[in-house]
Amino acid sequence: MQPDYFEFYGLPEGFRPDEKALKAKYYALSREYHPDFHATAPAERQQEILQLATLNTNAYRTLSSPDLRMAYILGQHGLLEEGQQELPKDFLMEVMDLNEQLMELEFEPDAEAVARVENEVNALSSTLDAGIEPVLAGYEGLPPDVRPQALEQIRTYYLKRRYLLRIRESLAKFATRS
Repeated sequence: MQPDYFEFYGLPEGFRPDEKALKAKYYALSREYHPDFHATAPAERQQEILQLATLNTNAYRTLSSPDLRMAYILGQHGLLEEGQQELPKDFLMEVMDLNEQLMELEFEPDAEAVARVENEVNALSSTLDAGIEPVLAGYEGLPPDVRPQALEQIRTYYLKRRYLLRIRESLAKFATRS
């Protein structure tokens, strides 16, 4: 399990952290753990400072990116492990339909069909984003006993978004061909 980046920064676990507080904490710790300020310290302390500086960099990189932050939080709760990635059948059917349309485009490139699939993916993404936003925004304020249900919803959202990202990547390939 990875270190607890939220604890490291003294911030509550959440999907919408205070960006200013996050950045301020990162810069403060960057100065505190800068190797140049510890050049005369014993080798053991220098190694410890280097590890803390690396932890600070990794924590900031992860927590400042909405996608990495979401994957990190879900991972910390064991929700991205193999075998836990089932999605609702109706969504899988929609994705299968989109993939079939992409396969047809493979054999018969058609700019209108690409635009149609793009519009479907965008509509699906917008609906997903709108549906999860209140859960992401309200997560920090949830009582601990309700958080697991919210995390399940977020996990489903995260996995659906990954499917749609793969479809977008395929669409981008078609766009460069035409």
